Amino acid sequence: MRAIWKGHIRFSMVTIPIRIYNAIDTAQKVQFNLLSKETNNPVKYEKRDKVTGDLLRQEDIVKGYQYEPGQFVIVEPDDFEKVKLKSTKVIEIEGFVDATEVHDSLFDAPYFAGPDGDVAGKTYALLGQALKESGKVGVGKVVLRDRESVVLLTPHEKGILLYKLRYPNEVRSMGDVPNLKEEDEADEEQLKLANMLIETMSKKFTDIKLEDKYNDALRDMITSKIEGNEIVSFVEEEPEVVDIMTALKASIDQAKEDKKPMKKATKKKEKKEETIKRKAS
Repeated sequence: MRAIWKGHIRFSMVTIPIRIYNAIDTAQKVQFNLLSKETNNPVKYEKRDKVTGDLLRQEDIVKGYQYEPGQFVIVEPDDFEKVKLKSTKVIEIEGFVDATEVHDSLFDAPYFAGPDGDVAGKTYALLGQALKESGKVGVGKVVLRDRESVVLLTPHEKGILLYKLRYPNEVRSMGDVPNLKEEDEADEEQLKLANMLIETMSKKFTDIKLEDKYNDALRDMITSKIEGNEIVSFVEEEPEVVDIMTALKASIDQAKEDKKPMKKATKKKEKKEETIKRKAS
């Protein structure tokens, strides 16, 4: 695994040399290239002036901020240099908070943080263990690509997981979602059945089979095309809309049925094993 960042975690007087690694394996996703329909040649992107249509070189392009419709202030490379922040190699921990205080909507990309060398290993392990036992997470700041980002450090298995966080003012309010009404309350009987259904369907997260079926289907389709086979498609059926009480009761019955052990299959298996043993003797 290749590190994408090298620096230190620092809180108070404690400094830990670390390296950061991508936690997401982007290679698992199917990637496509844009090709010319006639020649199948790769498509080249060109930057053009939207008004004149002139083709532009990279040196002909500047950055501008639109402060009014059609009005831009030009920002030069030297201007960016003036607002650069001092440290690009230290994650400064501002404090430790309860994990429940950080809302799910603030979480962005996950990364793995690992010790940078054998010497850092013990201090790194100490921080991970302390986070685990305290139930706290570290919230800090780091400068990445000239921008300051908020990060969260949390224990994960034998190491430390680092999340890049969104700033709270970047997240919209739930109150802005249309058709949410405070007066819309659940019917008591329906709520009772819904809770019963949730309880019946409860299981461990690790027991739920999570796989990217669309990505797998894409790979199968691509393989079929390479091999010259016919691609079989299917028509998705519209789900039937059922009365909520009927649907809840039927769902509970179905969930209970799914949880029952497969007795018939077990008996058949035992019978088959007995037959094999008799034949062997």
